[in-house]
Amino acid sequence: MSIKGYVDYKRREFCNDVKCSIQMNLNAQKEGTPEYEKIRNICKDDCKYTTYQFHHWLIGKGYLIVRPEKPSGNC
Repeated sequence: MSIKGYVDYKRREFCNDVKCSIQMNLNAQKEGTPEYEKIRNICKDDCKYTTYQFHHWLIGKGYLIVRPEKPSGNC
């Protein structure tokens, strides 16, 4: 769900921007091939970057992390 006037984070934008070597290998493969899936699993299970690095990259790029407020009375 997009917020009017803002852009959403695009999948793997961080990975491509920091030129992650795993992502660069993934980009060189055809999606859906066994090699692509093997490399993709590295990203899913053993990412070389931390959430701290990702979070600070988001901040540096001007991204906002938002969620809707909970309605009053619903705890």
